[in-house]
Parts: sequence; C-alpha cells; structure tokens
Amino acid sequence: MSVPMTFLGLLERHPSHGYDLKRDYDVFFGRGKPLPFGQVYSTLSRLARDGKVVISEVEPGAGPDRKRYVITDLGATEVEQWLTQPVEPEPNLQSVLFSKVVLSLMLDRSAEDYLDLQRRAHLERMRELTAVKRAGGLVDLLLADHSLYHLEADLRWIEMTAARLDALKKAVRP
Repeated sequence: MSVPMTFLGLLERHPSHGYDLKRDYDVFFGRGKPLPFGQVYSTLSRLARDGKVVISEVEPGAGPDRKRYVITDLGATEVEQWLTQPVEPEPNLQSVLFSKVVLSLMLDRSAEDYLDLQRRAHLERMRELTAVKRAGGLVDLLLADHSLYHLEADLRWIEMTAARLDALKKAVRP
C-alpha cells in the first residue's frame, strides 16, 4: 500500500487536515492496521517538501495548529499516472513459505509439521475473514474476498507441496 499516493488521491477529492486523511485512510485502506499519526504527518511533510501538496490555511486547534493540505498540479499528475499503471502482478518467485519448507528439508527438520502448522494458521485467518465478510459492508466484503482468494491459493500450494515433499527433499539435499 502506498500511503503517499493514497493521501494524494484523497487530497484530489478535496483539501483535508491530517486528522481527516488518517480517518479516511483507516476507514477505507487501513483495515486491521490503522495508520500511526506520526506516519501521517511525516508523509505529508515529505509530500510538501517534494512540491506535491501545499498548506492552504492554518487554523488554531485544541492542540497544535490544524493545517489544511491541498494537492498541487504535480501531485495530481502523479496520482493520474499512478492510477493508470497496473500493479506488478504478485507473487514473485520468492516466498517466505517456500523458503521455510526448503530450509526445513535442507536442515533435516519436519517440513510436513511446518506445513500442517501453516495450514492451521491459514484456516484460522480464513475464518476471521469470513466473519469480517458477514459483519461488514461492501468495502469489507471486497477486501476480505481478495485476501481469501490468496489464502485459498496458498492452501492449494500447501497441499500440493505436502504431496511432493519426498521429491522436493531429494532435489534440495545433496
């Protein structure tokens, strides 16, 4: 997730204070992982430094002054480019899951036990996401579906790998 690009996109809708950007980010993009306030203001500071946002007005607040941020033409151009470029298809040919299986085999540890443990972790996460789908709105539903489809693919890989552990062990051990 690109926090700077997401902030620029949110600012293209309308000028906002940092607090409002954090709230919108957390509601739509930060499910389960809210953005720390420190990251909000450090990101806005970098965007201002790079000429992608400016401060339009400063209002006194209960604490520090409230700054309203506005996207610049440079920032709007960057959002346009970002929104029209495809995301790099994932996953790459590197995976922590794969690495742990291979290293378990190389080190003569139980890759089967590890795969069983990982399978249980995946199934537990899938139950959690299914509960999110039942309780949430459309945004939650779509985000949960995206994650569930990836977890299902991982589970298929876990099953296929478990069936091939003997052959894989021969391939990775001299």
